Amino acid sequence: MGNTTSSALSKEILEDLKLSTKFTETEICQWYENFQKQCPNGRISPEEFEQIYSRFFPDSDAKSYAQHVFRSFDTNDDGTLDFKEYIIALHMTSTGKTTRKLEWAFSLFDVDKNGYITKAEVTEICQAIFKLIPKEEQNRLPEDENTPEKRANKLWSFFEKKDNERLAEGEFIQGVIENENAMRLIHYGPINTKQ
Repeated sequence: MGNTTSSALSKEILEDLKLSTKFTETEICQWYENFQKQCPNGRISPEEFEQIYSRFFPDSDAKSYAQHVFRSFDTNDDGTLDFKEYIIALHMTSTGKTTRKLEWAFSLFDVDKNGYITKAEVTEICQAIFKLIPKEEQNRLPEDENTPEKRANKLWSFFEKKDNERLAEGEFIQGVIENENAMRLIHYGPINTKQ
């Protein structure tokens, strides 16, 4: 790599990202330029990711949610995200309800990465989601979802599982697709990924 700022993105990764996300070439290159500035070594640490993520939520505490998002995208478990993992993360966490996004949502909720979701894990993520919601907006939430626990209970009820049962990926995806409300409860958005 030369020391020019435009140490260009490889065509291969660019094509790959254009296929797997909705971002345009211009957007991806713009993200890449910013990425290079922020992460000259080409990797994002959990702390850096938290800082970037927090900018999308200026009025709330995005730290614990960002940590969960980071975990779910660090696919090779090396404790960092590379540019590709990072862009996929931004794409997946912006709104949408494709199966791939639901697969990602499943991995977000599967805190211990064992392939199943428990009600405790749902509650943990709901607590993180809750911190993203600005206070004044929390005050306007419906009575049956105005605490993290209520949100978790409501979400869990869509899957028709007992509190001590666990949920497999297929059941999770199906449950969310069949329930508009579940779709709304599994994330807080929309995140505006335009910089």
